[in-house]
Amino acid sequence: MVHVYNCHPFASQHIVAAEQEPGLVCCGGGALFVVSAGGCKIEAYELQREGCPLICRFSSMGSVLRIRHSAVGDYLVTIEEKNKATYLRAYTNWRYQAAEKTRVGVRLLGHLLRGSSFRGAPKEQMEIIEIPLFEPPLCMACCSLTGDLLVGCAKSLVVFSLKRQTLSEQLSVLDFERVLILHIQGWSPSQVAFCAGYIALQTELEVLVVKLTPRQKSSPVAEEHALLPEDIMTESSIDEDAEMTKDGFSPLHAQEDFFLFPKHQEMLGNEAQECGVSLVLEWTGMEAESRGDMSVVYVLFRRFAPDFFQGCSVEETRLHSLQLHPMFTGKRKEASISKGGEPTCMFVFFSLPNTGYMYSLKNTVELVSTYQYPEKTHQAVLSDQFLYIITRNALQCFTVRCSAVAARVDDPYIDTTMKACPPITMEVCALRIQLFIGLKVLCQDGNQIVLLTAADVDSKEDTERTARRNTESREHRTLTGILVAVGLEPSSTPALESLLSRSFLSRKTSVCKPTEPADSGHGWNLYVITSVSTLQLYREIVEYSKRYEQSSPSSQSCVHLLSEGHLLLRTALLLQDCESAERAQLQQAFQESCTHLGDRFSRFDKDCHLALPYYKMSGLTVTDVIKRNMSMSSVSTGYGKGFIFFLKHSLYEETMEELSKDMADKVLEIFSVAEPAQLPHVVSSPSMLNADPDCAVTHLRQLEACGAPSITPSLCMASLALRKGDLHSYRQQMDRHAEMLQVYGFIEEPKLLLHGRGKAVLPTILSQHLHDTQEGLLVAAVVALHENSKIRLEEADLFFQELCKDGVEAESSPQLLVDFWEALLVASSHESIIQELLFRLTSVYIDRITRRDHSGVKALKTAEDLINSCSHYGMLYPWVSILTPVQFSITHDHQEDLHKLQSLLCGPTLEVSFILPLLEQLSDSDRTGLSVHVLCATKLGQHETSIDRLLDRCPQAIISYANHELQNDKLSLWWQKLFPEVCDRIRTAGNDNTVLLSALKETLVVAAKELNPLEFLDLLPDDGTAHFFLPHLLECSQ
Repeated sequence: MVHVYNCHPFASQHIVAAEQEPGLVCCGGGALFVVSAGGCKIEAYELQREGCPLICRFSSMGSVLRIRHSAVGDYLVTIEEKNKATYLRAYTNWRYQAAEKTRVGVRLLGHLLRGSSFRGAPKEQMEIIEIPLFEPPLCMACCSLTGDLLVGCAKSLVVFSLKRQTLSEQLSVLDFERVLILHIQGWSPSQVAFCAGYIALQTELEVLVVKLTPRQKSSPVAEEHALLPEDIMTESSIDEDAEMTKDGFSPLHAQEDFFLFPKHQEMLGNEAQECGVSLVLEWTGMEAESRGDMSVVYVLFRRFAPDFFQGCSVEETRLHSLQLHPMFTGKRKEASISKGGEPTCMFVFFSLPNTGYMYSLKNTVELVSTYQYPEKTHQAVLSDQFLYIITRNALQCFTVRCSAVAARVDDPYIDTTMKACPPITMEVCALRIQLFIGLKVLCQDGNQIVLLTAADVDSKEDTERTARRNTESREHRTLTGILVAVGLEPSSTPALESLLSRSFLSRKTSVCKPTEPADSGHGWNLYVITSVSTLQLYREIVEYSKRYEQSSPSSQSCVHLLSEGHLLLRTALLLQDCESAERAQLQQAFQESCTHLGDRFSRFDKDCHLALPYYKMSGLTVTDVIKRNMSMSSVSTGYGKGFIFFLKHSLYEETMEELSKDMADKVLEIFSVAEPAQLPHVVSSPSMLNADPDCAVTHLRQLEACGAPSITPSLCMASLALRKGDLHSYRQQMDRHAEMLQVYGFIEEPKLLLHGRGKAVLPTILSQHLHDTQEGLLVAAVVALHENSKIRLEEADLFFQELCKDGVEAESSPQLLVDFWEALLVASSHESIIQELLFRLTSVYIDRITRRDHSGVKALKTAEDLINSCSHYGMLYPWVSILTPVQFSITHDHQEDLHKLQSLLCGPTLEVSFILPLLEQLSDSDRTGLSVHVLCATKLGQHETSIDRLLDRCPQAIISYANHELQNDKLSLWWQKLFPEVCDRIRTAGNDNTVLLSALKETLVVAAKELNPLEFLDLLPDDGTAHFFLPHLLECSQ
């Protein structure tokens, strides 16, 4: 359905004082071109100046059948007829004809005039370029971005590239180069469009859109036909028709006794390849490197069947007004055009007499809008903001959805809680139906619309309608007589009556040759209509919407009008590529538009969620939004769902400003009525810090009285009691629930502990009090928040650092933060988090052991607690306990840090290679550092180095180390490494070293068990005492 309103998008109109009756009209580049009815004289008028003064007039070389203007290159291209032959010509430098008796140069495409006329000083002159073709031209189109030319012929499309040829330092001229021919089999276009590589073709009932794109991979088949000659294509087509006729089948165009109508068909994207229309490329350009590097991609195919129930005859049911429309956005516009880049969006429009269709072609090919016209249309023109159509007696202005599509391509935040835009599928509307008499031609340039009217005494349509009625009457009488003669009474059978009511039984007789109207019966006018500014039209739309609001506050027409105004402003802003006073006014109006839409959606149940993004885009503060909605509603009458949705999300996202006491109390009152279950979340919001604590507690108690779960309300009331300084009430509320249940309450409402996100995390008054009184509960709550994705690890770090910044640990990692890491390591199952925590804890432990300046703050968990509760902490190896016994000469705090570090290294999870850089700051000069270094070396497989270190520094631990570490594949190190090293050290130290002698005996015991007697004998030293080694040899022998 199309909404029809009575707005005023047209500001003024005036008549162009043309001397002769116009035959053809086109406009572009700020100029209006009028071809006289005779077809051989062209007049150019300046559209932007009042009265449209004449720029120049010049004669064409033939009778102009079609005319187009290209803004790029500022040239005209025409299809002309002379002596029953059709020509394609381009007129360049036509503005020089403003001077009288200016010379005109005529030349062929590619043949520049280099003779005497260009010697000496450069001459300014208009040039007529003759463009030769293999076939007569039927239609043409110019690319609005490059100025390239596309010409449609009966069996091919020809692409000409616009070039500027430099003749001298002072003079350059425009020229064209034929670069590509697209051969079409079985298709003859009646209209073409060309833009940014997209090519649109149209026949009477079919539309095909393709795109020329760089070839991804070379295809042998495609390369074989890449340079297919034109004559082969023609002969192939002729041979196919001849073969069909020979076999008794004649082509459809030869069947004159009946006509087969194809069914409706729509193919989008890759499906369009199956449309049956074959396009073969033939490269003709001079640049050899460009040959074969392009391919044809099918984008859209649409076929229509005549509809006999739309009030149009078969002959009237045909497509018209094919148009490709690019759209750039903002700063991308200038950059894309200058670099030859692609536009943000590309649209194609085409129309039947009663229905128009607009498709979006980039990214996803989809139907954007369907326009149902109230009467038969003759012509339509699509622009960025409007679709203009003309019927016989009216100019109609429809809205379009180009900006809605472009906004979603340009801004990824559209259709989120941040930003919104009216949907692409929103119904279009007619803003204005302006009456004229005898409209014939429509064209548009910028904010100027040009209309040609000619009032016929007896129009062509009336003549055809009368002749058709006469023909249908004869058909009806003839068929009725035939049916009666064979014994059938038409009136007794509804099917026969329906058959006789149709007018398509004879296609030949239903086609009437139109009669030429008499010249004496014509009156004509050429109008130029100026559109109003976007701001003026927007303000009118807003006033128009207020009428609907007054008559029916819940009317969707009000929202529809405001959405249309919003899209008008969005289009204007998308097209503005620089900062200016006008843009500032548009931006201000745009924010006002968002405010109006936010107001509407705040009171609606349908699409109420849209109030949030529109209010955000309006630039209003939350206080402003609350005041606006308070003026429109009240607690007694109820607030709209959209307003409650906006308020709730604003409180959740913590993006709103801190509310005053009165406004905060009003918010509590609103939620106590609208959504009481949200009160704990509302009270906990940082924007509500100024709310009256007693008022908030009253509402929370009412919520509890209604049977709501009491854990979160109790925590909220405890927080409010701290805000008042009432510790007794605080303790009462905290004692109502166990700590584990309180953790669940913090998960439900994290803002009880912290405010803000990202790099601005601040502790609340409740978390500060828990820091002083219940650190374990605080750490457990933050761990639970992290594990339930309520807070990130980095945010938790900032929270604890901010919480402890005034303590004695300000310069190092606070102990409470380390407690959190240890607790999170126990609870977390995410491998990336585990490795990150292991690295952080190892770094802290090493730093504390190295500096030995512990603050004296006691950790929540001892090393033994962590070993018992966390699998990442391992039991200390026996040899580690020998190196650093519990009675070791360091403080208790450092003993705990050392044991935690040793336990991590004894555990299964820590990757030692990751912490090697940290070991550089830890010296192995004492046993503390030695134990850590030997643990790391052992986990890296460096057992021999570890044996040397222990024998040198702590031989008491060597046997314990060997018993624990030298197992399985390392067992041979007992006799290959440990035995020789112990012997060498005994020789050096003498036989009085009982520790080494004990180590030697233990080594011999293991060797005697694992080696055979010969191997054991080879192991014994030559200078050994026999009675010392003999018992072990006997044991080995046994």
